[in-house]
Amino acid sequence: MSHLPTVLTARSIPVAELGGMRLDGEVYPLADGWCAVDELEGPAHRAAGLRGDRSSRLIAELGSAAWVWGATPVLPQVYEFCVDLGARARVRAPLVRVRELVLDPGDRVDLGAGAVTSAVRTAVDLARFREYLSVDESSTITELARLGGFGLEECRALLERRRNLPEKQRALTRLTELLG
Repeated sequence: MSHLPTVLTARSIPVAELGGMRLDGEVYPLADGWCAVDELEGPAHRAAGLRGDRSSRLIAELGSAAWVWGATPVLPQVYEFCVDLGARARVRAPLVRVRELVLDPGDRVDLGAGAVTSAVRTAVDLARFREYLSVDESSTITELARLGGFGLEECRALLERRRNLPEKQRALTRLTELLG
């Protein structure tokens, strides 16, 4: 007997049947997937819903990863993914942004059917790559630290692993303000 995944997509069940299940109140939308109403939603469900039917090489990052970890209730309009530099995944889809990155061991967390950058990597990347940190993004970084159980020292250690890291100083300044 085969079991259905906890997050349904068009690959796991026909779209017409998913629509019927939604109309019957059996499932609710979760990013690009559907989740049973009696399923207790967690990071693994959000990661699977975010990935949907896309390549398994994609790793949720930045605002999308923050949503997966539960640090923000708002799913970004443009999904943000990365792939490890060696993966060579090419995704051309509307409202999806994919970057190639060098990922160290521990930067990627596999959550069942979806992968996400670790909470500390997500916080550091938000501090590094956002041109301006909004109040909501600042709150997201502090919430990631709370949920992930890390502080400024772990962020600093992640940044110090590599020399010549772009926007390192901006990230350190921001993280010191938020977590110091």
